[in-house]
Amino acid sequence: MANLFGTLNRLISRLDSEPQAQQHSRSTTGYGFQILRNHNSGLGLEPWFDFIIGLNGHNIESPDQNLFTTEIQNCAGSTISLGVYGAKGQQIREVYVAIPTRDSGAGLGLALQWAPLNLTDDVWHILDVMPNSPADLAGLLPYGDYVIGSPDGDLRGDTGLGYLIEQYVDKPLRLYVYNHEYDVSRLLTITPSKNWGGDGALGCVLGYGALHRIPAPLTEPAQAPGETLFESATGQDQQTYHPASTPDSASHPSSQQAPPPPAPPSNPADFLIPADMTFANPPPAPSASPGPPQGRAKKARAHHAVAPAAGLDDYFAEGEKASREQDNAPTPKPTSGLPPPPKGGGPPKAASPVQAAES
Repeated sequence: MANLFGTLNRLISRLDSEPQAQQHSRSTTGYGFQILRNHNSGLGLEPWFDFIIGLNGHNIESPDQNLFTTEIQNCAGSTISLGVYGAKGQQIREVYVAIPTRDSGAGLGLALQWAPLNLTDDVWHILDVMPNSPADLAGLLPYGDYVIGSPDGDLRGDTGLGYLIEQYVDKPLRLYVYNHEYDVSRLLTITPSKNWGGDGALGCVLGYGALHRIPAPLTEPAQAPGETLFESATGQDQQTYHPASTPDSASHPSSQQAPPPPAPPSNPADFLIPADMTFANPPPAPSASPGPPQGRAKKARAHHAVAPAAGLDDYFAEGEKASREQDNAPTPKPTSGLPPPPKGGGPPKAASPVQAAES
């Protein structure tokens, strides 16, 4: 597995080392105000990931923060539009922000810095983690984790992380890690070591380059048991399944919720009722064809009560009768069960030994 990921890393490095013109077309260009801190929970701006690149429909080209602040203050009491570049998925979106009046004295609660947009391209994707390695002990997760920075040093370029690790061998190193699956960032401490029993100082396989940018977050939450996965187009023809009440729920009527009455189906034959579904009134039997008379029902029950041996005898008797009819064989007459009397005449019988002596 390690050899496979090593081959992939060499392939990715080869792709990243293509001519400068082609590399320039894949890289992120431009500048913007990077969000360092956001103390306003009402603003949909994420620190480190988001850059403000536009204001009210025009691009921001000046790095002067005073000019940017003055333009925002001139819109006090109204709503402005911010063009925001997000490192998650490398997407541009528009965010509307209500600017408070000057009399209120309230600010936006943002800390900004002028920075290039490709600053967020220097991330390292965790592809595999070896058991009992420093990366495993630190809690790095394969495929979902991305190393995005460190408070102990600057991570710039493809060799930035390796250079920092060499400086912190056998010493604790703090890393900022973003997890794509849970869309959260955390700070963890890892101690690089070359004597842990495997390859590398961290014991993990890293991916860097254009194929390992931070993807867009998973916007659809995972479905929990019991949640609706698919809905109809109108939303009115849905049929809700209500499980049967348990003894515990029956003893606590306050915790029960009365289920809405099910809509009557258009065709009873097309409606499938689960075995453990409870109804206040049982559905009536279909009246398309009337049932058999009471007397016939009793005969049917009496017929099924016959012993299995008798049923087999009748079956074989019917088969024998059908075979005789096909062969035109005479039907044997019923007998009373006694053997037939002996016929007269026949060959003489031998005399017994007693009769031979007397003669």
